[in-house]
Amino acid sequence: MNKLLIEIRPLLEYPQQIVITHHYNADADALGASLGLYHYLTLKGHKCTVISPNSMPDFLQWMPAAYKVLKFDEQKQEVIKAIEKCQLIFCLDFNQFSRTKDLAPYLEKSKAKKILIDHHLNPAQTFDFGISRPSKSSTCEMIFDLINENGDNALINLDIAQCLYSGVMTDTGSFKFPSTTASVHLMVADLMQKGLHPTPIHQAILDNYQENRLRFLGYVLAEKMLLFPEFNSAVIAISKEELNKYKINTGDTEGIVNYPLSIKNIIFSTFISERDHEMRMSFRSKGDFNVNIFARNYFNGGGHHNASGGRSDVSLAETLKNFKQALEDNKKQLKQCYLDLQ
Repeated sequence: MNKLLIEIRPLLEYPQQIVITHHYNADADALGASLGLYHYLTLKGHKCTVISPNSMPDFLQWMPAAYKVLKFDEQKQEVIKAIEKCQLIFCLDFNQFSRTKDLAPYLEKSKAKKILIDHHLNPAQTFDFGISRPSKSSTCEMIFDLINENGDNALINLDIAQCLYSGVMTDTGSFKFPSTTASVHLMVADLMQKGLHPTPIHQAILDNYQENRLRFLGYVLAEKMLLFPEFNSAVIAISKEELNKYKINTGDTEGIVNYPLSIKNIIFSTFISERDHEMRMSFRSKGDFNVNIFARNYFNGGGHHNASGGRSDVSLAETLKNFKQALEDNKKQLKQCYLDLQ
């Protein structure tokens, strides 16, 4: 039994008022882990509320009980009330409160015990209990582990299975990333034995975009992708005007950063989008180039070895200039990482 479960098990021995929350701009892992844990704890007799810092992408709305999620940007008073009366707060798929944006102050000042379950590097030391395992594919896999280690595998129903599969499927890049371990396949096998059908979930998440998103993708790849062969790198930078022109919403840019990595000789890809007076950045790499360190050193971010995020407070043009300088700083390492893959 892991240390976290030993610590929190006494807190869960009797019904509790519980809040479950995740990072801003929820992806399938954040929402899947939150709803998977929601269904499990509800079966155990607890009263749970899932809170999202902002609205969720349309392609995640199908998840069982997604309609019950409170959105802080739309239901602020209901969210504050839920936080004020809860006894436990589960913080999933983020490891510092700033990742919840405007929700952060309310979580920080809450007197409830705060429990971290996350798979990112360098967690903040601000949680009462917690576990962070970067070796895990996803937070959804960690929720699956917690349920099993608590002896409750039999409680995993179709609702839980669909939520947890969504996160592990997306965070492993449909099972192609190095995070796809043997334990991931064993988890999926167990969920399928419980009645899970993966195909509809793939279709709901990956084949459920509006026409404008596909046209935007075509524009991005044809007009906005810049290659830097001398750095074995690529960048796509999109302005607020371009996002508005194609009516791009939260979640519509998910996965676009991965496309340049399919180009021969490219091992590092970056996607930059202008949002809310800041530049949001996604970094992806192949092999040994550590984008977590890159994001932390240059762009106020972090995440995983091969997948991280960051931000910039200067203009898009200035951000691109700083990015090119960062490539220059890392030229030798990028070249060596490329050669190691050959």
